[in-house]
Amino acid sequence: MSIKHKVVTGYAKMWPREVFDIKEGKRLLDSIRQLLSEPGVYVLYRDDLPYYVGKTTKPLFNRIWAHANKPKDKYYNFWNFFSAFVVPHTDHISEVEGLLIAAMPTSNSANPKISRIDLPREVGQILHRLRRIDKE
Repeated sequence: MSIKHKVVTGYAKMWPREVFDIKEGKRLLDSIRQLLSEPGVYVLYRDDLPYYVGKTTKPLFNRIWAHANKPKDKYYNFWNFFSAFVVPHTDHISEVEGLLIAAMPTSNSANPKISRIDLPREVGQILHRLRRIDKE
């Protein structure tokens, strides 16, 4: 499969927020900016728990940098790590975001734009009865 057919072409996993605080060595910060220069989806974590899933059609670096450096940003005080997923074709960004929101507990108020499959009522009733029997 060639790279132009992939939905996600790269990712950064659990990078510390402090990468945006690097002052020494403009070249180092520029290399991080280059690695995150494409659009995509990102996850902000509070310690090791996902807190927020976001998306951007602009460079990932710029959006995550804003979360890290603008005190008036809604999420400024609530995260210390991030992961980023490069999604070069912007028509796939909402779907990737929806998958991450659906897969992880976050404080996102958005609902993924994916049809939810609910547990059949009968299955829930059976599981409830089994739990009750186990407690007796």
